[in-house]
Amino acid sequence: MKDMTKGNELKLIFLFSLPLMLGNIFQQLYTVCDTIIVSRHLGVKALAAIGCSDWLTWMGIAVVTGLAQGFSIPIAHAFGTHDKSNVQKCISTLVVNAIISTVVLLAVIYPLLPNILILLKTPADIMDRALAYTHVIYIGLFATMFYNALASILRAFGNSKTPLQAMIIASIFNVGLDILFVMGFEWGIIGAGVATVIAQILAGCFCLYHVLKLKEYMPTSICKDVTYYKNQFRLGIPMALQNVLISIGGMVLTSAVNRYGTYFLAGFTAMNKLYGVLEISAVSYGYAMVTYTGQNYGAHRYDRIKSGVKKVVLLSLATSILISIILWIFGPFFLSCFISKTSEGANEAMTYGLNFLRCLTVWLPILYMLHAYRSTIQGLSNAFIPMVSGLFELLMRISGALILPIYFGKAGLYPVEVLAWIGAVIILVPSYYHMERNFQKVSEKH
Repeated sequence: MKDMTKGNELKLIFLFSLPLMLGNIFQQLYTVCDTIIVSRHLGVKALAAIGCSDWLTWMGIAVVTGLAQGFSIPIAHAFGTHDKSNVQKCISTLVVNAIISTVVLLAVIYPLLPNILILLKTPADIMDRALAYTHVIYIGLFATMFYNALASILRAFGNSKTPLQAMIIASIFNVGLDILFVMGFEWGIIGAGVATVIAQILAGCFCLYHVLKLKEYMPTSICKDVTYYKNQFRLGIPMALQNVLISIGGMVLTSAVNRYGTYFLAGFTAMNKLYGVLEISAVSYGYAMVTYTGQNYGAHRYDRIKSGVKKVVLLSLATSILISIILWIFGPFFLSCFISKTSEGANEAMTYGLNFLRCLTVWLPILYMLHAYRSTIQGLSNAFIPMVSGLFELLMRISGALILPIYFGKAGLYPVEVLAWIGAVIILVPSYYHMERNFQKVSEKH
């Protein structure tokens, strides 16, 4: 456990972020390994099959992640005030809400998956494989929620090391199971999906073991106070909807990419796998700010929130510039890990992927600002503004995907993601500073 209401702000945020970064690196590692093994063993079309369903599968995972993160914010607030009884009730409520929300999500979305892939204009020659992979990932959402709910509880207590250890274990098993299922058993891309689900279950079991060690905070009965359930859903649902909006925009972009053929899609997919690498630090700083802001908001330490935001913004800018330089120089090498030179259309796919990647790296600081401010606002128990920012992301992504190709052809799709970032930042930055100006009023009331 880590009390973030005391001590040097930058040091706390950075040290809390480091295990999260490493955890995200390992999480990206097994995602990347899925893709590399599939691409190298099954070819460019198999890579495209994963790519055309990327945003659809990300939507399910992101909804679950958003719900878990939102449900855990009241735990951080309660821990910041050192109210053990309140923490117990929040944890009990989180468990019940996690189970209910996952069942509802799967019941609503799973039957629609074939129709969604058709709407995305998935090429006929890869439709069967794309649908099979998507089915496996969605069935595995129970495993995804299992891990994320428990990891979010640990992070609310200021523990970012255990989720890191869980991801290391998951990554090792995922790579081994990928090789076994895809190359050994010849299960195709279904094997990659099954390996990912099993890895999530193992990570969840590891986190569960450590959560149960927090005996004094463990609930002894199910919370019956409806207020707790409403409060968690008030925070979790907007964060999930925010991710749904982002996903819909991503699916519209994928649909636009699909129009230009399998090789353009393969290049886009290879870049998308590096997208996760681009934002590893941004996501980690974001998780740190949710916990840091949440604990200090619960303790009414508004001065520390102000100082922490200034420092994490500078840290984010420095990190994003460094990553941009590295990926600009070594981008071709990283993309070549996903695209086998011996595959048909490899040169075309590589060119397209590099164009996408370099467009993103130039504007990467905007993405880092997005995560820093969005997570801070979420930690302040405001889930509405981040949801609105998601709506603006959606509008910018759809507008760019539909309009720019009319004038610039396929090249018009390269900057669409950047436009989406800009749309979100336009909402988030002024909103945070408006909230900051009111800290003094809130402080005076307390």
